[in-house]
Amino acid sequence: METKKELKVNAIRNGTVIDHIPSSSLFSVINILGLNKIGQQVTFGFNLESKKLGKKAIIKVADIFFKDEEINKISLVAPDAKLNIIRDYEVIEKRVVIIPDEITGIAKCMNPKCISNHEQMTAHFTVVEKKPVALKCRYCEKITDQDHLEIH
Repeated sequence: METKKELKVNAIRNGTVIDHIPSSSLFSVINILGLNKIGQQVTFGFNLESKKLGKKAIIKVADIFFKDEEINKISLVAPDAKLNIIRDYEVIEKRVVIIPDEITGIAKCMNPKCISNHEQMTAHFTVVEKKPVALKCRYCEKITDQDHLEIH
C-alpha cells in the first residue's frame, strides 16, 4: 500500500497572509514590500495549484500588519491578491488590494528620455487606467501601459 506524504506550511499566530499572487510576480511582491529586509519570519509558496490563476504564490508574514498604502502597491503586479489578517491563528479580516490613484517609487517610466531615468529623483505616476493598468508619468506625461511596466 502506498502512503502519501503532504508537506504543510505552519500556520502563523499573528500576521498577514497574502494569497492569489501570480507565481511570476512573487519576487516583485517581496521586493515591493521589502520583505527581503525584515527580521520577521516570512514563508512563501511558489507555483502552487490554483483554479483561478493556474499557478499561484502565497506569502505568510509573521507579526506584521500592512497599512493599505503599503499593500496596495502590489496591485500593479498582483491585482487579484487577497490579504488575510491573522490573530491567534484565526482569520479576523479579509481584504483585497486596490490599485491606488498614484504610484510613487516602485515603477519605472518607459520613456528612455524621461528625467526620472537620468536624475536622482523618484518616479511618480498618476493611474489613468486600472484594468489594464496605464500610468501617466508626472514628469514627461508619457503613458506606461501594463505590457511595458517595469517594477524596481
